[in-house]
Amino acid sequence: MNYDEKIKELKIKLPEAKPPVGNYVATKISGKMLFISGQISIDENGQLIKGKVGKDLDTDSGYNAAKRCALSIIAQVKKACDNDLTKVKSCIKLTGFVNSTDDFIDQPKVINGASDVIAAVFGDAGMHTRAAVSTNSLPLGVSVEVDAIFELN
Repeated sequence: MNYDEKIKELKIKLPEAKPPVGNYVATKISGKMLFISGQISIDENGQLIKGKVGKDLDTDSGYNAAKRCALSIIAQVKKACDNDLTKVKSCIKLTGFVNSTDDFIDQPKVINGASDVIAAVFGDAGMHTRAAVSTNSLPLGVSVEVDAIFELN
């Protein structure tokens, strides 16, 4: 399956692959492994999706914020692969961080937003291991951050 065709079929518009805002790189290739720095929740208008899940956002809103993180991950992968997604062999792992209240327990349901996007675009190659972690805050007050590891051909 051509991943670019799948993106079009799913009517996905990838955001711009943003440069890092600190002393790090957005992506790093080591051997056949591609590491993607944490991508934060930004909506289709470029606005930060902020707030605590369980207080300011419900689980569905958190899920949608995680989907936006996954779209940014794919944009970063595409940029790192010189716009050639055929270089992707598989997604190895996603780590999702949810800015949530102390009593919120549905972090996995939130991070499913990212997992579902990666699986939809990459099919079997998108099936990955994962962690879904709660945190008391995230950079800029965003609701979700997700990083990724991919294997390249």
